[in-house]
Amino acid sequence: MNEQQNTGSFRDPSGFVFSANGRIYRRINPCYKETYDALKAERVYDKLIEQGFLVPHKEVYYGEDHIDLEAEKIPFISYPYEWSFSQLKDAALHTLALQKQLVEWGFSLKDASAYNIQFVNGKPIFIDTLSFERFEPNPWIAFGQFLRHFLYPLMLMQMVDLRANQLLRLWIDGIPEDVIYTLLPNRKWLSLNYWLYVKLPYSATQKYSAHRKKVQRTLPKEKMLKLMDALQMAIGGIKPKKAPTEWGNYYATTNYNEHSFDEKTKLVDQFLQTINPKTVWDLGANNGNFSRLASTKGIPTVAFDIDPLAVEKNYLTIKKTQETNLLPLQLDLTNPSGGIGWANQERLALHQRGPADCGLILALIHHLAIGNNVPFGALASYFADLFNAIIIEFIPKEDSKIQEMLLNRKDVFDEYTQEHFERSFESFFSIEAKQAIPGSLRTLYWMKKK
Repeated sequence: MNEQQNTGSFRDPSGFVFSANGRIYRRINPCYKETYDALKAERVYDKLIEQGFLVPHKEVYYGEDHIDLEAEKIPFISYPYEWSFSQLKDAALHTLALQKQLVEWGFSLKDASAYNIQFVNGKPIFIDTLSFERFEPNPWIAFGQFLRHFLYPLMLMQMVDLRANQLLRLWIDGIPEDVIYTLLPNRKWLSLNYWLYVKLPYSATQKYSAHRKKVQRTLPKEKMLKLMDALQMAIGGIKPKKAPTEWGNYYATTNYNEHSFDEKTKLVDQFLQTINPKTVWDLGANNGNFSRLASTKGIPTVAFDIDPLAVEKNYLTIKKTQETNLLPLQLDLTNPSGGIGWANQERLALHQRGPADCGLILALIHHLAIGNNVPFGALASYFADLFNAIIIEFIPKEDSKIQEMLLNRKDVFDEYTQEHFERSFESFFSIEAKQAIPGSLRTLYWMKKK
């Protein structure tokens, strides 16, 4: 096999993830062999997979030097700073439920990283088969990491701003205790959660920061389970901050009439059927109305939007209707997720997780070109990095939405014309189809990367 090690999988001496021939594998080193054998012999892996806790995998090689597992491939790798409030909350609850089940079977999680969770068909799933160890009646080693990765950002998303999970882009191992303590001082929050999971851990770090002391404590199985219950109650009681956002009610204020919206939907659907992509990314997806044209065809689809409330609504709809093949994520296209962590490669930039077969770029170009002064040429170049084909909508200046954008600013966008738009994109794409949207001034294109 032509092995390529995953750039984010190098810290754990127990093993690492690698890819070969389009498949995903996990290498298990000799130091983890005893634990792996126990997990396998006691059917822990099998039961976790059956119960939907763990990503399915199968053993493909077993030797003295190493063991290889082939894992089911995740359609799209996402990160906690791209999730909505309820996605992060569900990931936290999934981690706690997994820990409780492991403890019942005599095992435990040795880490509680949010990056060990991915979303498949609207549900969280754990992906790290090497995160398990034999249970010992000691304090949970992953407790602090769980707070930093899950509870602290959820607190901020409740008390401060729904976008507070973006701080996880700055602190890759979660929000530190001193930061959360500063951002949520006593006068702001006097709840039990604050005192138990912010004030006390912070006080402990300050007390022993100068003179580290190893305190011998025990945490038997019964107390460990009670701790998990307490954390589940704490997480379950957190609600998202209620605040209006710019795009959370987009389709109630759009300038499409019902006829033109239906015609646009039919055109997008026709283009999708012609392209027949294997994967779709919808940029500026809002509540996922057009994303579902792809996902309902069985196409793995990612619905990106800048608005955290729109992403939240989309995810809750997926949970309620049990939709599959659709993953809503937060994305500011003017500042997309970049490579972070060690050597800026531990968590991949957006373009490194592509390209997707097809991109939906609907009612978006004017926000980027006029709202954010991004030239057509720069947009076309970036989209060529992301997609093999695009379905893109051009909105002329005469459109009422653009007229609203220009009410309080000088129109310096002389190159914002349909002719210049086509010429710029034809440097990277060939225009395969072009269709005016009936009842509007807008035009829909299907373009194929050259």
